[in-house]
Amino acid sequence: MPESIDTLLNLLDLEPLEVNIYRGRNRDLGTGRVYGGQVFAQALVAARRTVDDQTRDAHSAHGYFILPGDLAAPIVYFVDRLRDGRSFTTRRVTAIQHGQAIFNLSASFHVTEQGPAHQSPMPEAPDPDTIVPELDLIRERASSIPEPLRAVLTQDRPIDVRPIEPSGAEARMPLRRAWFRAAGRLPDDLMIHQAVLAYASDYGLLVTALQPHGIKYRAPGLQLASLDHSLWMHRPFRADEWLLYTTDSPVTSGARGFVRGTIHSQSGELVASVAQEGLIRMTTGTTP
Repeated sequence: MPESIDTLLNLLDLEPLEVNIYRGRNRDLGTGRVYGGQVFAQALVAARRTVDDQTRDAHSAHGYFILPGDLAAPIVYFVDRLRDGRSFTTRRVTAIQHGQAIFNLSASFHVTEQGPAHQSPMPEAPDPDTIVPELDLIRERASSIPEPLRAVLTQDRPIDVRPIEPSGAEARMPLRRAWFRAAGRLPDDLMIHQAVLAYASDYGLLVTALQPHGIKYRAPGLQLASLDHSLWMHRPFRADEWLLYTTDSPVTSGARGFVRGTIHSQSGELVASVAQEGLIRMTTGTTP
């Protein structure tokens, strides 16, 4: 198993401190703060740890990012057991650093049931094996990355992302497609696959809302931060097999951008849906 996958699985393997209380570690992705997808995934794992019925799987999770996470401090997760019903289980999780809430999550778990089924068609996309991995593209221009960030941004990653649309500063439609999967084989536990997908679902999402404005991800004066994030998981899947992440941004207004996404398996099944609102603030006088 690649070291990067071991690192991710260790991040998701929370340390139990007390009943309903867990502690998680952090990984630096070069943003100067804890990656939102990490907190989201760890909170989902903490919620699942308190679900006694192992036949109930997560189907939805909704989180609010309250404060930036401190990379130098562990995160403590407090779980409230709100309800254990006949077919649904509801949990609320609060993530704490330095005595303050930095994130909260509501998650729901559902027993497997049969019912009517339909889905929207899978968008067209080239084969993932024909696309250059994003990490390779970053390493090709490593010399242009500032020295303090170079080692972090070019390090091995647990998620292999293969963007279909080229990146660049030119204004274009707010639509992005990318294949992704874990960079190595994962255990068969569905909760691990759901947590890995939750981790990956926040990656690059707000960039879609920047595209119509020609604003670069690391433009000087740009403040970009997730405000809330919602994930619905419709059916079982494997996060170590190719998944197509398609995102679009129907509106940006009031220094906030809204992005929604769908995640399909390579066989065409719609396995998850995502929605997020984020802060997009440009310092006065700063140009893209």
